[in-house]
Amino acid sequence: MEPTKVPSDEPAEIEKDLSASEPTEARVPRVQMPDRMRPEPRPANIDLLVGPDHRVRLVWAYVEQLNLGAWYARIRAVEGHPGRNPIAPEILLALWLFATIEAVGSARALARLCEEHNAYRWLCGGVSVNYHTLANFRVQRGELLDELLTSSVASLLEVGAVKLTRVAQDGLRVRASAGSKSFRRRSRLEGFLEQAQQQVQQLKDEVESDPLASSRREQAARERAALERQKKIEAALLRLPELERAKERQATRGKKKVNEARSSTTDAEATIMKMPNGGYNPAYNAQFCTETESQVIVGVDVEASGVDHGQMSAMLKQLQHRYGRAPAQYLVDGGYVSAPEIDATAATSTIYAPLPAPGKDKLAPSQPHARDSGAVAAWRQRMQTQEAKTIYKERASTAECVNALARERGLTRLRVRGLMKTKSMLLLFALAHNCMRVAALLPAMLRTSPSTS
Repeated sequence: MEPTKVPSDEPAEIEKDLSASEPTEARVPRVQMPDRMRPEPRPANIDLLVGPDHRVRLVWAYVEQLNLGAWYARIRAVEGHPGRNPIAPEILLALWLFATIEAVGSARALARLCEEHNAYRWLCGGVSVNYHTLANFRVQRGELLDELLTSSVASLLEVGAVKLTRVAQDGLRVRASAGSKSFRRRSRLEGFLEQAQQQVQQLKDEVESDPLASSRREQAARERAALERQKKIEAALLRLPELERAKERQATRGKKKVNEARSSTTDAEATIMKMPNGGYNPAYNAQFCTETESQVIVGVDVEASGVDHGQMSAMLKQLQHRYGRAPAQYLVDGGYVSAPEIDATAATSTIYAPLPAPGKDKLAPSQPHARDSGAVAAWRQRMQTQEAKTIYKERASTAECVNALARERGLTRLRVRGLMKTKSMLLLFALAHNCMRVAALLPAMLRTSPSTS
């Protein structure tokens, strides 16, 4: 007696069974083909493009609650006078905040989404935007974005959602919009500057000698490009003394090999830094200060230096300027710690930072040193307690989380150049982050204060 044959799920076995049971002529495959002439129902209005729970509505609600009086004060088109109506700042700000949350960093990509994606079309509400307007808005509103961060966090302080009792600061190195090969030494930069000046002068002489040599538009474009190149080289030369002083400090500290200072002809303010992957690339050092309990970003800064030394006291002064008071407890990693920094901040905040490794004197870091000030000795004793170690654990869960979210939202390589434009981009990231944090904190805010707007 033959054993019972169990049917197999393998494709070859299924094909064999089908071919055995049906004639080959009767097997006609069925597939789905596009029917582009079929009518489909469309939303009756733009508001139906997104659902009631879509987070783009949260972004718009967040922007509506912001104080944009300073933005409207700059609008020159007023009732009773000629001029084209500009796009409302709420629309442009909401577009960039939502794009940041969705990890969209290109103005051209955002302009395409405003035509193709329902969420961005809903934000526009029928208003046409182009990439040039979006790009200018992102980099030309730095001081207004900074004021917006202050006012938005101040409103959260007022309702108790942010207490500013304990904050954590950390740096994030972001690739600059410049290549490593754009960095040149002084001799090369001086040669390039001479060539650029000659080219500009040649173009001016060409216009004076033969105005019809080329069209005005082409001639103006060529002259603008030559002038722009000349300005970039001049900016690179102006940055060189600062980089040369940094190289001299490295030499005095006993570095084995110190190369000649170089500056970029693409982005003069960018600096070659050691990145988290171990390589060296042109980058900026972004600084975020976050309240540990709410995880709301309360301070933003950017530096062209690859070290965090000196950034703690600068951020603390920024917080005092923004909110009129300093946090009671300040959490940083070992890169920020130095005796001058602790002395400078001890009067306003209690510093929680890891103790350094033993130095050449072989003294234990926890033991008081003869040269220690009172603030440094108190910090050494404080960090030995279990309470301080427990408090310091909040730094990683706060600052590292914010950095990871920034990376996830596209803050890996900058699309702008220069410190001012970079800070504008970082402020947009901070506002987008705080928008999502407000959504998470809103239920608790409503429980504690039902009248919260």
